[in-house]
Amino acid sequence: MASATLKKFRDREIAARILREIRGLCPNRRVKFMHVCGSHEVTITKFGLRSLLPNWLEVISGPGCPVCVTSTAEIAEVIEFARRGYLITTFGDMFRVPGTGTSLAGARTDGADVRIVYGVADAVETARRNPGREVVHAAVGFETTAPTTAAEVLRGPPENFSLLVCHRLIPPAMEFLLASGEVALDGFICPGHVSTIIGSKPYELLSDRYGVPQVIAGFEPIDVLLCIWMLLKQLREGRHEVEIGYTRSVRPEGNVVAQEKMAQVFKVVDKKWRGFPTVPRSALELRREFEGYDVHEKFDFQVGEVEDFARGCRCGDVLRGLIHPRECPLFNKACTPEHPVGPCAVTTEGACNIAMKHPTIAL
Repeated sequence: MASATLKKFRDREIAARILREIRGLCPNRRVKFMHVCGSHEVTITKFGLRSLLPNWLEVISGPGCPVCVTSTAEIAEVIEFARRGYLITTFGDMFRVPGTGTSLAGARTDGADVRIVYGVADAVETARRNPGREVVHAAVGFETTAPTTAAEVLRGPPENFSLLVCHRLIPPAMEFLLASGEVALDGFICPGHVSTIIGSKPYELLSDRYGVPQVIAGFEPIDVLLCIWMLLKQLREGRHEVEIGYTRSVRPEGNVVAQEKMAQVFKVVDKKWRGFPTVPRSALELRREFEGYDVHEKFDFQVGEVEDFARGCRCGDVLRGLIHPRECPLFNKACTPEHPVGPCAVTTEGACNIAMKHPTIAL
């Protein structure tokens, strides 16, 4: 108990010192940074970090929730497979995400067999235990979860197992935001979990091409404050580099074994993100030699274009960093975590869900 109290006071002292440094770095200009990680948004909101920052510095949330950016068409597809009698496995965050009129939770209420699993290995085991059923797993996530999907494919799942691959890649979305010019950004807080897999090198093109500083951050409040200080220091010194502020977990080369497995199993393709148009080279699909596990190849079914959001929902603007969640007219009114209209209100990594559930408190 005494050591925990000591750490708390020590952390406060360190945080106060970092904040003093932050306030003195770029006080004569407006600065806007974006993070692309739901866990970072939890830290920032839960610990009230925005309220501690100077008023000339803004930190906004971007497309850091993989379930939120899974396209409405993909959600509609997996719901349709459920209605056709296939056994569906998915992660808990995906279960209640609204598609076109309903969700996987709604489909299960209507009698579909939809099961929540903790990982793709559980989905494969479900297929082995149900040899008479076709099992479709909705494989959702960024580079953090894609290696586990690849590893299971390389192990050789049973023939009754199929994948709806919804994996997305973070750096191409960051480049899309910079290239679109919708929001003027002075730097990126890069995601810690994703970066443990891909390392720091994939971000370097963005700094070289667009002149933006980037820092990979951990998930403690002091990690985030340190990252902001490092970004401001780059701005002050006229640098635009990729730095690692999460050195206890991230190496420049990343996890090479995980990268090799992904490259063996997947090819990189253009794909639409929810709230975005088609983002070039931003998603993964199974390579030809593994098409036997591709649900589209196996069952020759695909949903066409559908609307991203219900009327009034501004999740797309939240995901692209154009507004804060509270600026959506449906926020915590027609749209709540219990009755979500848009995907950002559903998952614990969604910016709207976080803003509704975590009161802003001082550090």
